[in-house]
Amino acid sequence: MPKAASTTLPDIDELLRLDNQFCFALYSASLAMTKTYKPFLENLGLTYPQYLVMLILWEQDNVLVKEIGERLFLDSGTLTPLLKRLEAAGLIERTRDPEDERQVRITLTKPGRNLKRKAHSVPFQILCASGQTPEGLMNLRALLSDVRQDLIRYGNGEMEQTGAADGADCTA
Repeated sequence: MPKAASTTLPDIDELLRLDNQFCFALYSASLAMTKTYKPFLENLGLTYPQYLVMLILWEQDNVLVKEIGERLFLDSGTLTPLLKRLEAAGLIERTRDPEDERQVRITLTKPGRNLKRKAHSVPFQILCASGQTPEGLMNLRALLSDVRQDLIRYGNGEMEQTGAADGADCTA
């Protein structure tokens, strides 16, 4: 994966400015993205986390709760109430896995499958709202996926603190 070109880091006061924080740029962009999705998803009767679950189920129906949690980076304690609300709305069914009663399978109902047609316009609406090109957003998504994977590997102890891509000392 391509890394940033070599640059000189700014002084510590500049590094500690809010507007220079990568994490704040991600956080505030995420807030803006969720806020932008809200009216489009309200038309579908979904919240943003529910929409993410439905995207997974529209890709592949009959999925274990554990698999949904892995895809969304959520634990079952967070996912279960969300799934119960989708079930109460008549969009999914939760059933025990016949092969392992400890596991719960999630399947779409007919209304859940039909909702996919209504959701077709959402990605286009978000693209237009972003003011970006499809290629630009795909490149950004790929870069963010790489960053996420590196951060996960770092958090799991799989990456050493040997230095950033630009040679900065990360052991300080």
